[in-house]
Amino acid sequence: MSIGSDAYILSLGGSLVVPNGGIDTQFLKEFNEFIRHQVSAKKRRFFITVGGGTIMRKYRDAATEVHGTISNADLDWLGIHATRLNAQLVRTIFIDIADPRIIKHYEIILKIDKPVAIAAGWKPGWSTDYCAVTLCQDYGVRDMVNMSNVDKVYDKDPNKFPDAKPIDIISWKEYRKIAGDTWTPGLNLPFDPIASKLAQELGVTVKILNGKNLKNLETALDGKPFVGSTISP
Repeated sequence: MSIGSDAYILSLGGSLVVPNGGIDTQFLKEFNEFIRHQVSAKKRRFFITVGGGTIMRKYRDAATEVHGTISNADLDWLGIHATRLNAQLVRTIFIDIADPRIIKHYEIILKIDKPVAIAAGWKPGWSTDYCAVTLCQDYGVRDMVNMSNVDKVYDKDPNKFPDAKPIDIISWKEYRKIAGDTWTPGLNLPFDPIASKLAQELGVTVKILNGKNLKNLETALDGKPFVGSTISP
């Protein structure tokens, strides 16, 4: 199904919705105003996948602390349900302009009439980045924006390596050398390895930027030079 050139897919990192200090209502207020302006003034439509954030990691850590070793599949299910709770929060914020359903079964392509649709986690084995790329496949979109808590992709983890270098433009082939091919629950990468493989296969371009800078996000949506990284076929 193709939904036209006015549609945009956003992968909203859970770290923006639920950072370490709890739900970031200030960011959500600003994001609410931003999306509503884009819809009313620029007539744009949005599919927004919502990640798990800190709450997902707290559930994962609690399960492990109490029970001991937990399978990756069960840890993923904790994360998936965290994304669905966060997605319900975001959908409620946009309740008057959003489809009433949370997209969470991606084998079913829904007809979306509202300007906003909210999506969450699907199955164990990948993050909501993969779900966002699946939306690209389902609705005929070839570009998406990953709203992260980092400014750019680096050639290695900047939290561990002070000499890590930022990357403005990179191919999927080269990015996947950095990200690897293996997903583990709670993996902290700008874009998850399984989603990267699918994006490369589909020829999807992903723009990665710090989602808290909404002016910069608008610049990226407008197709202008922005602060961030572009991963393309």
